Parts: sequence; structure tokens; C-alpha cells
Amino acid sequence: MLTQILEFGQTPRQLFVTPHPQRITPRFYNLSTTPSLSSSELSPVSPCMESFEDLTEESRKMAWSNMNKLVLQSCHKIHKEAVTGVAVTLSGDSIFTTSQDSTLKMFSKENGLQRSVSFSNMALSSCLMLPDDKIVVCSSWDNNVYFYSIAYGRRQDTLMGHDDAVSDICWRDDKLYTASWDSTVKVWECVAADISSNKRTQFDPLAEFEHEAGVNTLDLSPAGTLLATGTKEGTLTVWDLASPLPVNQLTCHSGKIHQVAFSPDSRHILSVGEDSCLMVTDVQTGMLIATIPAEQEQRCFCWDGNTVLSGGISGDLSVWNLLNSKVVHKIPAAHSGAVTCMWMNEQCSSIITGGLDKQIILWKPQY
Repeated sequence: MLTQILEFGQTPRQLFVTPHPQRITPRFYNLSTTPSLSSSELSPVSPCMESFEDLTEESRKMAWSNMNKLVLQSCHKIHKEAVTGVAVTLSGDSIFTTSQDSTLKMFSKENGLQRSVSFSNMALSSCLMLPDDKIVVCSSWDNNVYFYSIAYGRRQDTLMGHDDAVSDICWRDDKLYTASWDSTVKVWECVAADISSNKRTQFDPLAEFEHEAGVNTLDLSPAGTLLATGTKEGTLTVWDLASPLPVNQLTCHSGKIHQVAFSPDSRHILSVGEDSCLMVTDVQTGMLIATIPAEQEQRCFCWDGNTVLSGGISGDLSVWNLLNSKVVHKIPAAHSGAVTCMWMNEQCSSIITGGLDKQIILWKPQY
């Protein structure tokens, strides 16, 4: 039944015995964002671009099919406390990490050089890279969000918008989403081009989502229309960003939710928590469709909708097949201590894990 739900979204009933004809849906450029297009540019996306998109999708599928063949590339002990977040430039050459030692560090893969900056004396909880590769955004337990300029090597700006620790952040379409232990998620105007151009940013508040407990994690759907949040008390909420109102809410974990993430098709949300369970929730109905107990607490993960790569509290990395709820591969003691964060590139061909052991480890699926 779980296999049918994950693959089709509901219990399927056979209606056809012959294959469906291929759907032909030409894709067009967005006219509102490209005002000066020639007539040739108004035609469907070129075969070359479609081939590139297909190639990217194929590379993702290939990477996930080989996730059980992860190869360790290198290890780097760069912090004095647990690593809490990883962000990487588009080229993959520079790695930025946050830690409970209150520092943001830049690590160069090419020459191994490091740069370190501290914004306060409290832990940094997460980080992300703005799309132009010029600004790293960091959340902190001191209630603030910091913007670090890579070019200038200094703090560019500070957002002071919460009454308790900022636990997680997400950016999409010039909006910054901040989750906090003050039981709110707030949305701010955050134009990447303005921040990168060294302008003083206003950070106008756009929306606020109130919760009954501190918010520990959040994720945006791929289309950017839905927001998922997980609290310290185990409640998962799906919000409609256009309203903004909760679409569905359920207490699916007994204890803190460590991470939530939408599937690539936005139909499901995977969550892990202190109760050592992986939970799959249907977005449309809000129903819990799978509860998968793990041998140990899982702290972080990446997934493609069917396969999960997760990091456990004892340092193991596990590859799960959700269709049969089984671990298909395990790397024992990848870290000497809990795996605390995980990053994966868009092609799913490069993975970085951070741990309680103060290390980052670089991995690749072997084809």
C-alpha cells in the first residue's frame, strides 16, 4: 500500500491496459521577466535546453540509484564544537560552515585554506548561500540573522527580528524565512541583489506564522507555495503562503522534530525526530501514511521522494528505501558522534555531512 501511495498518491485502480500516448507540452519563457524578447525567443524552449534539463534529471536519478555506494572523498576538522550548517558556492570550490562554537568558516577545497569570522559569542544554528554566491546568511542563538559578504570578508548586515534563538532559515524569490524558538516563523523582504550591492537593507516583515511551541525546522515546497514547519513538541504544520493559513497540522512525533523536507513533487513531507522515527505525511490530506522506526535517532537527511540518506545520533549514515521501509546500506560510524547536518548539490552527486565530532566529510556516489 505504501508503494502505491508514494508512487501514485492514492490507491490505484487499473483503468487502462494500453500505454497512454506521450503528452506534448511545449514550455515557454516567462514574458513578464523578459520584456525584450525577439520572435525567435517566443518559441518553445530549445531542444538544447530541454536536453540539458533531461540530462540534469537523469544525473539525479543516477546519483540516487548509486547512493548505496557512497565513497569518502576527504575529512576536515575545522571547528571547535558541533557543525550546524553547510553552504557551498555554485562552483563547489568554497564550503561555508556554521558551528556551535559561534563561528562561520570558509574552507577552500582547492588549497585547504580557511577563513573564520564570529558574529557573537553564541552558537550559529544554520547557514545558506544566496544565489549570486556573494552572501552567506547565518542564523544564531542570539536571536539574530547575519549576512556575510564573501567579497569583503566581513558582516554586511544584521536582521534582528526574533525574541529567542533563530533555529533555521530558508530563502526563495527575494524572501527570507526565519524559524525561531519564540514559536514563530517570519517572512522578510530580502532582495539578494540589494544585499550584494552593499546597500543597507530594510528587511520589511511580510508575514508571521504563529505556533504553540518553539519552531526547530522549516522547508519550502519546490514551487514556493507551501511551507512546512516542525516544532520542539513534535507538531508538523503545512502552511499556504498565499493565505497565509495552516493547510494541515498533526502531532506526528513524540518529542522534537529535527528536520522536515518536501518531496520533489511536493506530494509528501518526510520528517525525523527525537522519537527515532521517519514519518511520511501526505501534503494534500495531512494524513500520516508511513511511520518507519529506526534503530537510532536520525538527526538530518536528504531524499528524492523514495530513497533517503540520513545521519544518525551515533554517527552512522543510512540509505533507506521507503517503498519497503528498509535500510539498504549503512556506513557505520561515518562520524564519531551524531551527524548534525547534511548538504547535497542540485545534481545529487556531491554530499557533505557535518557532525558533533567538529568535522565535515565530503562524499560522492560511485557510478
